[in-house]
Amino acid sequence: MTRTVSYGEGRNLLVASTVAVVSEKGLRGLTFRAVAARAGVNNSLVAHHFGTRQALLAAALEWAVEQSIESTGLLALGSEEAFADALLASITDRPELQAFQYEMILEARRDPLFRADVARLYDRYQSFMEESLRQAGMSGDVRSMARRVFATLDGVVLQHIAGVEKAELRGALHDLWQSIQAAV
Repeated sequence: MTRTVSYGEGRNLLVASTVAVVSEKGLRGLTFRAVAARAGVNNSLVAHHFGTRQALLAAALEWAVEQSIESTGLLALGSEEAFADALLASITDRPELQAFQYEMILEARRDPLFRADVARLYDRYQSFMEESLRQAGMSGDVRSMARRVFATLDGVVLQHIAGVEKAELRGALHDLWQSIQAAV
């Protein structure tokens, strides 16, 4: 049974459903039918909004990055505990966002059609990290520190996906906090 969605709701519903399908089944399991079934809509809605699988994936990747950024709370770095808690929550509360992004990163390695989308992913995270560090009071070579911080966070997320214990990840985040504070 399909449901009716209001104007403007359909696109977001479809990209969220795309993220969920890819997170669960990988890119091989992604079809317009699978996305439509997950969203509870007719599959013609997917074609109407996106036209191609590539356009659907690019929109879903952009959406997933923005959702991940919103959930981190990095613009208000606060205390060491708040920093670790917020970042751990952002990767454990919605693991589908990170799994989807890593699926796309791996796909970009195999398919050059997605390389520009993945490059934008990293550019967006890099500029968000720079903004966060500046708001925390860092000056000097903010870009370099942002690269190091993001690389560490990227590794923490990948380790979480791989099943590394939360206590280990928390330790890495505490170490990262210390590095940030030493630079501020």
